[in-house]
Amino acid sequence: MTRLAVFDCDGTLVDSQANICRAMEDAFARAHLAPPPRAAIRRIVGLSLVEAVAALLPDADPALHRTMALDYKHAFQRLRAEGELDDEPLFDGIVEVLATLADRGWILGVATGKSDRGLAHILEQHGIAGRFATLQTADRHPSKPDPAMLLAAIADVGADETVMIGDTSFDMAMAKAAGARAIGVTWGYHGVADLIAGGADVVAKEVAKLPGLLA
Repeated sequence: MTRLAVFDCDGTLVDSQANICRAMEDAFARAHLAPPPRAAIRRIVGLSLVEAVAALLPDADPALHRTMALDYKHAFQRLRAEGELDDEPLFDGIVEVLATLADRGWILGVATGKSDRGLAHILEQHGIAGRFATLQTADRHPSKPDPAMLLAAIADVGADETVMIGDTSFDMAMAKAAGARAIGVTWGYHGVADLIAGGADVVAKEVAKLPGLLA
């Protein structure tokens, strides 16, 4: 049996909220708009960029959503080139969990609202790119909770059993739509109630508990 464990990135593997908030605030400034509270920005982490902006500005014109999504990308790239971004650390214990799951025969993947470029940077920065057999991003799929990226990951490896691990209700809903198990994690950006409402089968409150929950 081929077993696949797919991880979200932001809020699940890495703590990237500070940089996401800074880039989004920059995009709002370029649009001459007051930035939303950071708590509101954290709520949309995991969505693809156009959908994330639309969630923050539901009454704005779709053309503005697209323009601000591009401004966000440019802000992120500029801040990185200028060395102004904070470190995006792996959550404590993630490296050990990935090793344990691989040793137990799980194939690993990532499904994220990041771009290919952004995901590659993170995985290479932390030396874990080689752990993952399938990488699915917003560059090639509609935004979560659409199941397209998770279904593509399943097809990539021919998985018989799939578990989605993520910190947002978007991840949980995507898992349910793809017919996968859904494990929510509490060290990211959505709370337990959101995860359960999204369809979480179980919620992990500690990184080290993940291998046991996948058993």
